[in-house]
Amino acid sequence: MKRPVDHGAMAVSGYTVPWHTATGTPVALHVSSSQPVRDVRIVRLDTPSAEVVEWPVEPTGNAASHRDFDHGSFPRIAASELAKATDISGVAFEVHLTRNDGARVLFECGNLRLGLQDGRLTSGHDGKPQEIGEALPANTWLAVEISSDGSGTVLKIGSDDLLSPFRLHRRFDLRWSLSGEMVFGASAANDVRSLNAKFSAIALQTATGRIAWTFPTLLPGGPIASTGGDGVLLLETVNQPAFCMTSRRWDGSSFDPRLVPSHYDAVHCHDDDMGALQWPASYRLQVPAEASAGVYAFEIGHDGGSERIVFFVTSATRRAPLLFLVPTATYLAYADEFLPAHLYEWMCEDRGHRFAIDNNLKSLYDYHSDLSGVSISSYRKPKATLRDDYNYPLCGCPHNLPVDLHFLRFCHNNGIAFDLITDRDLHERCVVGLQGYQAVITGSHPEYMSVEMEHALRQFAAAGGSIAYLGGNGFAGKVAFQDDLMELRRSPLEAGRTWDGPIAEQSLSITNQPGGHLRASGRGEFSLTGVAISLMGFDSARPFTRTSQSYEASAAWLFDGVANETFGDEGIVLGGAAGYEVDATDPHLGTSPDTIVIARATGFPDSFVHDATRWYEGGAEERASRRCAEMTLRHLPSGGLIFCASSVAWCGALPTGDAMNDVGRITKNLLTHLASAKSRANPDRQQQSGNQPAAQSALTA
Repeated sequence: MKRPVDHGAMAVSGYTVPWHTATGTPVALHVSSSQPVRDVRIVRLDTPSAEVVEWPVEPTGNAASHRDFDHGSFPRIAASELAKATDISGVAFEVHLTRNDGARVLFECGNLRLGLQDGRLTSGHDGKPQEIGEALPANTWLAVEISSDGSGTVLKIGSDDLLSPFRLHRRFDLRWSLSGEMVFGASAANDVRSLNAKFSAIALQTATGRIAWTFPTLLPGGPIASTGGDGVLLLETVNQPAFCMTSRRWDGSSFDPRLVPSHYDAVHCHDDDMGALQWPASYRLQVPAEASAGVYAFEIGHDGGSERIVFFVTSATRRAPLLFLVPTATYLAYADEFLPAHLYEWMCEDRGHRFAIDNNLKSLYDYHSDLSGVSISSYRKPKATLRDDYNYPLCGCPHNLPVDLHFLRFCHNNGIAFDLITDRDLHERCVVGLQGYQAVITGSHPEYMSVEMEHALRQFAAAGGSIAYLGGNGFAGKVAFQDDLMELRRSPLEAGRTWDGPIAEQSLSITNQPGGHLRASGRGEFSLTGVAISLMGFDSARPFTRTSQSYEASAAWLFDGVANETFGDEGIVLGGAAGYEVDATDPHLGTSPDTIVIARATGFPDSFVHDATRWYEGGAEERASRRCAEMTLRHLPSGGLIFCASSVAWCGALPTGDAMNDVGRITKNLLTHLASAKSRANPDRQQQSGNQPAAQSALTA
């Protein structure tokens, strides 16, 4: 259902295509505005102060204007496709209703509309709905058959529920005229909210036989072709429903769509689904070939102020020994998070969250209106919370991008050179994208990764590279990518923090691999870095205190110039260096014996909660003793090292401008050491460490 963008909280919103790009390539700005646009310019955000960059921004001829959102997904067969069939006499489909209120449409084609009014079935002719009377049951599979007997239309609906069987058989004195398109779960005019439901097994009965569609378990890149009949007809799914969902055939015998794809041949449609937007581009930029890699934004000025729409320019060639890994997967997972005020106390106001609520946008932390989890998102949408001036209402301070910018500005202030790669680039290029660098540096919260990303980092470290993990709760959730989309299926490991999907629906539709935590697949967290989330809370952060092991020669260099044993009692994230989400070791879960704890933070407020997935053999006493964050260092046999700050708040505790503090000294010591390290193994070893041939081919191409 279309609705104009609500610009009450933000006069300008938009997105860029692509979201991240190499030097020498174009970037287009797609924008909606309730105010006349005064000017558009490029601003670099990761320098000590935002710098206007004199890159020419060209208008495309599609002036910025007030755009629409189109919410709600549904299957549809276009009129041009139906015209290919010979004498259609009936249609059949399976539907599993979830949560629907008000007026909805179950099926529409030509002069026939079957609707729902607060769950009760209605029929419509010439726009005049008539109540049939029965309320269709929700949360059970229904088989629907609609056929023409020449002078009228016959409707049959039945369920397989043994305890609550449902049967409906009605005949309408309506001669069904199959004109126009055929729409399931929405109206052809798109004038009412679409249906919250799963659909499966759509089929047409024609004079030459049955034409059927099977929804694939793997997310299709376009329309779905039919089988049977006398030709191929295409069915499209509008506005990105969720694929690889359990269907009427699922019986609980398998939780893997790769083993029994027929059990997962359904799509789940929601009235608040939103796929990639198709707003026209209003401005275009050609990033110069000599541009510096970094974080940039289109700054759109209007009479009431300005807004910045962020994009990333990555390094085309190696210019520095250090490589910063931009966590766009985490940025996209959190983008436009709802944080409804009746569930979460807001510690501050943020216009991006207000904009998300006003426009019914969703993050991958949110629920659909039928209480199923939001599992797939496109970067081709406004990301109203991805701003350099963003404050997270949950904790009343910066989160994600502005904290990472704080770190990058620290690097600029202290002469620490870096190149830049996004995690999506790393997903596509694999370890090839890391070759030639001394170390990879993460941001404050690299929570989400694909299997390919994690494996590339593992290969890089095995070949002598170093990893400086400067955040907390990282390398945790598994994601998959396809074109502009990112998918995340949550598991019970995350229970209590956000939604978790049914066990049978945790496989990713992009890959069909299990979703959930990387840890559940024997990767990430403990096995890579040696630490994983231990506590989460949004009250005051804590300082770190050095351990006795930090004075050993293998670690003492990190603390050169650090006079105090305790450090990190200030910062832009909750006022300290250890906070928001913090990590700790656990040998039973995979921390390597050669990992040393060099600093520890304790004394967290009672509001900081333990990671629900950890089990402590010693019970409450051991659990209480593990209310801590542990900064670690591991020297690898390959010659590299892995440093873990183990706190989302760490980068926020860095000093600004020309100032220096102990967190800054430790970070500068670390990065200076990594940039000058001579112990890197031969990069050729990376070529021999199991690269995927596809990644090599893509790089060569």
